[in-house]
Amino acid sequence: MNTPNEHYKEYPARNNGARVGIIVAVIAILAIIAAFAFGLIDINQTKEMKAPDVSVSGGQAPAFDVDTAKVDVGTKSTDITVPKVDVGTTKEEIKVPTVDVKKAN
Repeated sequence: MNTPNEHYKEYPARNNGARVGIIVAVIAILAIIAAFAFGLIDINQTKEMKAPDVSVSGGQAPAFDVDTAKVDVGTKSTDITVPKVDVGTTKEEIKVPTVDVKKAN
């Protein structure tokens, strides 16, 4: 007589390396698509491709102009409230980071 569990076979545990690789690849592809969608990358073909002769001599590879976003990272002075060990607080001037992104043309 068959027991209820005879119909099920156990399979070995899968390696998570392939899953992690696929997740990383999908995130990279989404990041590239987002960069194009937000105008951070703009690619324009500047020279047409010329197929090589049948004798396998000559030819010309296409050329591209790639405009990427300009990112300026710097600091600026600003006043913030800084807690002190005593009961009160004091305003002090510190340098905080700034980021300025200009879209590609």
